[in-house]
Amino acid sequence: MIEPTTNELGWMLDDVLKVPEARHAILLSADGMLRAHSAQIDQDNAERFAAGLAGLQSISRSTAEFCGTPDTPWRQTLIEFGHGFVFLIAAGEGTYLAVSTSEHVDMEAVTYRMHKLVDRLGQQLTSPARLDTGSPA
Repeated sequence: MIEPTTNELGWMLDDVLKVPEARHAILLSADGMLRAHSAQIDQDNAERFAAGLAGLQSISRSTAEFCGTPDTPWRQTLIEFGHGFVFLIAAGEGTYLAVSTSEHVDMEAVTYRMHKLVDRLGQQLTSPARLDTGSPA
């Protein structure tokens, strides 16, 4: 498992940013822990965004029934702002990949690169649920 502060996979996230108008990429766990970040975003901001995006993913997942049934699996969330987009996709069990872009980005190119990155990294992107390691009181 990747430690949150090592950023071992940061260089791989930079590959997604080769798409013109892509800005930042972060890899986060379901509980909001930062796993990696691209070079153009500092650790503090990446950690802040990871926490927020984990919450956003949770809210997105909780509204699955709106699209059909409560057990509809969540795959992606797209947010549009006045000057850009945030793409958030599943990247393995308990792990998500987020990319921010300008409003002029080729959306198909970004999602294609994101999915190719997830395919390349495979098991390295899995963040299993934390186990309670405390001793009984």
